[in-house]
Amino acid sequence: MSRSKLFELSRADIPELLDRTVQVTPMDSRRRIFVNRNLRLDKIEVIGFDMDYTLAIYKKHRIEELAFRCTVDKLVAKKGYPPEIRDMRYEPDRVIRGLVIDKRRGNILKMDRFGHVGRVYHGSTELPKEERIRHYRTRRLELDTYGYAWIDTLFSLPEACLYSQLVDFLDRLSDQNGQRKPSYRALYEDVREAIDEAHADNSLKSVIKAEPWEYIERDTEIAVALHRFRSSGKRLFLLTNSHWDYTEAVMRFLLDGALAGYPSWRNYFDFIIVGAMKPLFFVKRNPFKRVDEATAKPTDEPVPALEKGRIYQGGNLRDFERFGHFGGERILYVGDHIYGDILRSKKSSLWRTTMIVPELEDVILHQEVFAVDRQRFRELEDEMRRIDYEVNYYKLLLNSLMRLKEESTDLRPEEEQNVREAMAKGREALDRLKASLRQIVSEYDEIERRVGASYNRYWSLLFSEGSETSLFGKQVEEYACVYTSRVSNFLYYSPIQYFRSPPHLMPHER
Repeated sequence: MSRSKLFELSRADIPELLDRTVQVTPMDSRRRIFVNRNLRLDKIEVIGFDMDYTLAIYKKHRIEELAFRCTVDKLVAKKGYPPEIRDMRYEPDRVIRGLVIDKRRGNILKMDRFGHVGRVYHGSTELPKEERIRHYRTRRLELDTYGYAWIDTLFSLPEACLYSQLVDFLDRLSDQNGQRKPSYRALYEDVREAIDEAHADNSLKSVIKAEPWEYIERDTEIAVALHRFRSSGKRLFLLTNSHWDYTEAVMRFLLDGALAGYPSWRNYFDFIIVGAMKPLFFVKRNPFKRVDEATAKPTDEPVPALEKGRIYQGGNLRDFERFGHFGGERILYVGDHIYGDILRSKKSSLWRTTMIVPELEDVILHQEVFAVDRQRFRELEDEMRRIDYEVNYYKLLLNSLMRLKEESTDLRPEEEQNVREAMAKGREALDRLKASLRQIVSEYDEIERRVGASYNRYWSLLFSEGSETSLFGKQVEEYACVYTSRVSNFLYYSPIQYFRSPPHLMPHER
C-alpha cells in the first residue's frame, strides 16, 4: 500500500490489517529525523513552514554561484571595485555554515561549543598557531555585530566566500602600492550591501523565477508529507521572509499539480504569511497587512483576523496566535535558519521546533564512508587515555624515588643501588610509553586531518571542531527539538509519532 493511500480503507481491508504484524522498515539513514528533545506529534495541532531552504531546497552550487556573480557585478558597477574581480570564481570549500567573520582583521574563524577558536583563515591562508593565540585566546570574544558577522544561513555562504577572496585580492594590491582600500570592515559592508541589493532589486530572484528548475529541487514527496499532516487533522501555515511575487513562483513550482486533490499550492495551507521579517516577527509587534495579489504589494486596510485563502505580509507572533486561537507547545515550526527561525522562536515562545539542515545528508554519508576510520579514532582515544594513566604513574614514581634519594641520608649502599636501578627502569618505561603515545597521537592527528579534509579542506567537519562539537552543532542541539535534512523525511514517520530523545547523560553517568 502506498504512503498516499495509507488508511484510506475499504471494509474488505479491515480483517487483513487487524491481523498484520507491525514491522519497522529500515530507512536510509540520511532521511532520519534526529531528536534532541521529546516531541509528540499527536499533541501538535498546527505546523508552520519556512520556505527558502526548508520547503524549497535549492541546488546548492547553482544558486550560490548565481549569488556570487550578482554580487561581484554590483561591486564593480555600484562600488567602483576593479573589473579584475570579475575573474574570481566561486570556491564553495572556502566556507561552511557556523563560521564567524572578524571584520576588523579580515579573518574567518571556527569556534567550538565553548567559544574556543580553532581554525582561523585570513583569505585562503591559515593563521599560524601563535597568531591565532595572540588574537583570539587572550580574552573571551564578544561577538558584537559591529566587529563580527555570523555565517549562519546557507544564503550567507556566497558573500563569505567572496569576502575571503577579496581579502586576498586587496592584500595583493596593498603589497603592490602600500595602501589598502577599503578596510576589512568596509569591505565586508560593501559585500553585504551588494548582495542585499541583489536580493532586493530582483536581479537574483528574477533569474530563479524564470527558470526555477535550474535552481530548486522539485521534491515530489513534500506534497504527500503536507497532505498526511492535513489528513491527520493538523492545520498548516507558511511563514516566510520572501515577498509574495517570489513566494508564489517558488511554491507554484514545488506543489502545483503534485496531488490531484490540491488544485493550487495554496490549498495546502490555512494561513500564508510573506515578508515576515523574521526574527522581528517573534519579538516586535509589527502589524499584519493584506497583500493585493494584483500588485503584490501590501494594502493599508486593517486586518481584524486572518482568513484562509488570503495572503498577508509582516505580522507578529502574538497577534498570529490570537487570530488563530492556538499557541504555545501546540505549534511546531519548521525552518532552516538557526537564529531567525529556530533560536529566536524558541526564546520568544513555547513553539516546538524542527530545523532543516540540508547538509546533513552529506554529513551522514561521510560518516558511513569513513566508519572504519571513526572506529579507529575511538580506539586511539581509549589507548591515549590508558597510556596517560601509566605515564602519570611512572612520573609520580620517579618523583618519589628522587625525593627518597635526596632526603634520605642514611641509605645503605645496596639500598642506593636499588633506588638507582628502580629510577633507571622507571625512566626506561616512561620513555617507552611516551614513544608509544607520540606514535598514537601522530596516527590520531593524521586520521583527524584526513577525515576532516575529505569533508572540507579548510574547515573540516560541520558539526565538530577538533574533538569538540562545533558552535553550530551546539546551537542545533540546544535550540532544535528535532532536526533533519528535508521536510519530506516526515513521510517515514507517523503523523502522530512520538519522537523520543536519547537520555542525556552527564560524564559521571556514561
